[in-house]
Amino acid sequence: MSPGLLFTFVIGYFVVLLVVAYYTSKGSNNESFFIGNRKSNWMLVAFGMIGTSLSGVTFVSVPGGVGSSNFFYFQVVIGYLFGYLTIAFVLLPLYYRLNLTSIYTYLEQRFGINAHRAGASFFILSRSVGATARLYLVINVLQIFILDKLGIPFVLTTLVILVMILLYTFEGGVKTIIYTDTLQTTGMLVGLIACTIVIVKAMNTDFGGALSAMSDKGYTQIFNTDIKSGSHFMKHIVGGMFIAIAMTGLDQEMMQKNISVKNLRDSQKNMMTFTVVLMLVNFLFLVLGGILYLYASANNISTAPDDLFPTIALSDKFSASIGVLFIIALISALFPSVDGAITSLTSCFCIDILGLNKHKTDEKTVRRKRLIVHFSFAALFFLLVLFFKFINDKLIIDFILKFAGITYGPLLGLFAFGILTRRTLNEKMIWPVVLLAPMLALLLDVVCNPAWYEAKLHISLGMHQISETIFHGYIIGNELILINGIFTFLGLLMISKKSQLATA
Repeated sequence: MSPGLLFTFVIGYFVVLLVVAYYTSKGSNNESFFIGNRKSNWMLVAFGMIGTSLSGVTFVSVPGGVGSSNFFYFQVVIGYLFGYLTIAFVLLPLYYRLNLTSIYTYLEQRFGINAHRAGASFFILSRSVGATARLYLVINVLQIFILDKLGIPFVLTTLVILVMILLYTFEGGVKTIIYTDTLQTTGMLVGLIACTIVIVKAMNTDFGGALSAMSDKGYTQIFNTDIKSGSHFMKHIVGGMFIAIAMTGLDQEMMQKNISVKNLRDSQKNMMTFTVVLMLVNFLFLVLGGILYLYASANNISTAPDDLFPTIALSDKFSASIGVLFIIALISALFPSVDGAITSLTSCFCIDILGLNKHKTDEKTVRRKRLIVHFSFAALFFLLVLFFKFINDKLIIDFILKFAGITYGPLLGLFAFGILTRRTLNEKMIWPVVLLAPMLALLLDVVCNPAWYEAKLHISLGMHQISETIFHGYIIGNELILINGIFTFLGLLMISKKSQLATA
């Protein structure tokens, strides 16, 4: 399959995005960039959020993980359901009642400026690293299967892709992304379904036969009942619930789109529609993973988990059309997770750190500062992608969930304390608490699961005996984010005092 042909489709796809951006950004202002003028259509937001939530990591790593973890990932997805219900009926009413542009403004109203900046800072840290990890994964696939063959270096690929994203987001912001994400989600889902159908046919079976073969191999096992395992069903479900609450409900990128919808009722319809579709699509990715491993076994294909899907889809055994569909679907998964991240980080930094919404500044000055911040985050993304290239981790989704557990835990604790208690905080002690809590959670996780960190860091920590003595083989899984949030909550309780302030 010609790399030049595939590259041509990548460029053509980008041109379509530019055309969409041109028409949707007409008449845009700073309010359009930050909040879409609060006129976004809830159906478009719901559909577009699928692409943002899934990203290239889901497209590559979830199918790749089936070989070692069966369908255990769907336990996390079940947890998402409970998390999204909490977002729809607890957090969204709060955000709409307070008429927020940045959700972290709530923390300032409740606890003061230090809580506001702490919440925003943890979001900036987590989203910057998480989004660039996703970006690296997709760029690496494009590099290995297309661009290396054209003699284009990884550094140039990264730079060009970030410039592409800047070109269609710098003006319209959220107003544009609502439409481009819808287009890109469509491309990703069409590619997913088409590739699944073609690979099933290539095995001379039908969908039912493929499911039966997967079941025989044990791939379709959803629930893990080994309490010591990091993927035990209760750990995954509880962890998934709080991951959803933190990484969607307490995440400015995801909520920026939700609160751009004109009213609460439509925003809630958006969230619940998004939930149903997201669960279905994640299940399809797991089914695809099982099919890929069946095909790989039958054809003696051996490769890294994250490389399995592209290796098969871009092989010479399939027509060029499938390769094109895969590449379009892959970049459709790439762009929503990155364009929204850069836009939301720009909004967060401008509003929460610089406080541009608090000062009487003219539109032109705000736009100039916004553009500086926007381009600065693009530069940061560039450097972080190169860092991930240096690390070259082969199963990025594990890293993202672990990092989320560390960085979103303080957000979970802060919001939970604000919503569930009437107490006020000693503002000077907020930063020490929100910094110490994730450090303690990380230390606990290292002691509990030294093997994971040894594999990532390529060093021996010498803690296996301590881990076995204290935890008796118990491994912390996705519940890490809850543990971190509890540490933060307890720390905040220690620096709090009673107040007559009504619960927000």
